[in-house]
Parts: sequence; structure tokens; C-alpha cells
Amino acid sequence: MTTATPISRPSSTPSVKPKAFDLAQRTYAFAKNVRIFVAKLPKSVTNDEDCRQLVHTSGALGANVIEANDAPSKKDFALRIQISRKEARESQYRLDLMYVSNNPEMEKTRKSLAKESGELTKILSSILLKTK
Repeated sequence: MTTATPISRPSSTPSVKPKAFDLAQRTYAFAKNVRIFVAKLPKSVTNDEDCRQLVHTSGALGANVIEANDAPSKKDFALRIQISRKEARESQYRLDLMYVSNNPEMEKTRKSLAKESGELTKILSSILLKTK
């Protein structure tokens, strides 16, 4: 039986710029940065619902990466990575829907987070392909 490569867990102190190869740290930083972004968004009916979903998907993305690390089998590892990829895609979708009220700084942050979720999707897709 082939064992999956461990994905290290985030430390207790969040890192704003995690190492590129540390997926758990990177997903943790993404979820933290999403929460900071959401806290600054203008309140509206649509933003409130999208924010709620975005906070959920960004956290689930990292949680499933950690669960993949502890997976008892290759099949379970692949399932957790697949779920993480789905959460990354949904995070990007929610970020694309966000209205930032013509605030250039918030728009820059939104685009940066959307780009990061796209990169995480690609990383997770690559892991999934190598797992099969």
C-alpha cells in the first residue's frame, strides 16, 4: 500500500506569507485572509449570503487538507483532496460574485484572494492526478 505524502498542519501563529510547498499553512492563511476581507465588506443582502458561504468554503478547504493528511487509505486521501478542490472552486466563485462598492483596495484584495483560490484549485488538481 502506498502512503500519501504528509501535509503539515498549521502552527498556532498564522503566517501571512506561508511557504509555497506547505499546503496546510497556505490553506490556513487563505481562510484567515478571507475572514479579514469579509469583515471589511459593505453590508448588503447579497454580500451577507455570499460572505457566509465564502467563510464556510474557505475553512472547509483547509480542514479537508488536514483530514487528507490523516487519511487511513489512498482512496480516502483522494476523496479529501477532491472535496478540498471543490471547496476551492466554490470559494473562487463566491469571490467573483462579491460586490466591493467601487473600493479599489477591496477590489485588489478580492482579486488576490480569487487568484489564490484558483492556484489552490490547480495544486489540488495536480495532487489528485498524481494520486490516481
